[in-house]
Amino acid sequence: MSAPKSEMDATPAQLEGVFRRYRGERPELIPILQDVQSVLGYLPPAAIAAVAKFLRVPESVVYGVATFYAHFHLTPQGRHQIRVCQGTPCHVRGGRRIMDAVRSKLGIQPGQTTEDRHFSLERVACSGSCALGPVMVIDDKVHGRMTPQKARKLLENLK
Repeated sequence: MSAPKSEMDATPAQLEGVFRRYRGERPELIPILQDVQSVLGYLPPAAIAAVAKFLRVPESVVYGVATFYAHFHLTPQGRHQIRVCQGTPCHVRGGRRIMDAVRSKLGIQPGQTTEDRHFSLERVACSGSCALGPVMVIDDKVHGRMTPQKARKLLENLK
């Protein structure tokens, strides 16, 4: 599912569809945010405000939760999520060179999305595949024993 082109694409009807599944109680905040992000692709300011209103809590509470958890995104994300492991085993085996190659190829920094919203890049502390380091994860598929050349080739194949 692709993210809307702008926050204006987040219609009240889409959010109401999410809200109908809940009672409007504060403990539902995280599942509601997960569902809203699933529908919209990210959590734009209008969605944060709507969730706060639905739960009858300040927007700062919703924003605080959305920024605390790395799973939530406040900006549109790319169709392909690229995560480059920078944990110690990956770092020792050349993780920084992989990140440099990916940054150069995509023209973005970790935490950013390409203008065409094709790719989002993240730096992760551990991908849980230490024996395969250095590791790059593309859309939840682990690619181990990466080299800068392999990383660039994988990205080319996704375009």
